[in-house]
Amino acid sequence: MTATYRIIVAGCGGMANKWVDYAQGREDAEIVGLVDIKQEFAQAMADRKGLACPTFTSLEDALAAADANLVFDITIPSSHYSIGKTALEHGCHVFGEKPLAESMEDCLALVRLAEKTGLTHAVMQNRRYDGRIRALRRLLADGRIGRTGFIGADFFIGAHFGGFRDAMNSPLLLDMAIHTFDQARYLSDANPVSVYCHEFNPPGSWYEGNAAALCIFEMSDGSVFNYRGSWCAEGAITSWEADWRITGEFGTAIWDGRGEPYAEIVAPGEQEGKFIRDYVKVDGGLVKMENEFHEGCLDEMFAALDEGRQPETASSDNIYSMAMVLASLESARLGQKVYIADLMK
Repeated sequence: MTATYRIIVAGCGGMANKWVDYAQGREDAEIVGLVDIKQEFAQAMADRKGLACPTFTSLEDALAAADANLVFDITIPSSHYSIGKTALEHGCHVFGEKPLAESMEDCLALVRLAEKTGLTHAVMQNRRYDGRIRALRRLLADGRIGRTGFIGADFFIGAHFGGFRDAMNSPLLLDMAIHTFDQARYLSDANPVSVYCHEFNPPGSWYEGNAAALCIFEMSDGSVFNYRGSWCAEGAITSWEADWRITGEFGTAIWDGRGEPYAEIVAPGEQEGKFIRDYVKVDGGLVKMENEFHEGCLDEMFAALDEGRQPETASSDNIYSMAMVLASLESARLGQKVYIADLMK
């Protein structure tokens, strides 16, 4: 029986293991081709996972030889535009790693091509698929702290990767910040309007480029999102999920990225005349999910195809998270506020 989803995996590096394992666990999916610019990498993946499918050094060759309808794009960021464009033009849906593409021009072109073809192009944003951040969003949506005015996220980690990140011009903003930016959009259910960004390279940094940044975003709901981050911060590191403080009309929600979120809200009863009011704690709890992180995001992507709708992280939505990255870089370059609409023309 032919599988519903016939998948070509483009890019057979270490990250591809998660994607291949997931696909092999689905009864409705079959991997029909593996692509890597180094064929030995594709063959090593086939051998490692017990796959009998052919291997290729180009996506075009794979699409010509295999009856595929879905491409997993797990290539390097500079290839995302060409892989996505080729797959969509050959009638395949695309699920890809972040970023959507490296320039706003290429991001917009992929979004428009997906719309023109009626196919799905979706981006992996695994940090949305966490029972704790889902609980934090629920806490905000329930109105317990009232209308949100400020969202703050701190990300401070001393990450000694070695390799290409150490030589990047803006390693934090280009390679990592999109996760936190996308989380902020998810929590606020709002899109960015403008940003002022200052990036720099602190003393002691082992990166050639700027490994720290401060960003102030105005959001479409009237709130302000403040990002403070460093990838060369030694000691007292935050969670990879960031450390969050969200203030509203009636209280503040907190999530340290490790435990469960909670809020402190103004206590019921008479508070008039008190310099500091009394507060009560509200536990955020957890949202139970069958799968989290990569597997949770892939669950949503496939569910959207099954149901004939756009997935939560469709490129048409994810482009706003990518715009936060690119606008931040432009703001830092210019030393002034940048409006998102100007970038997305």
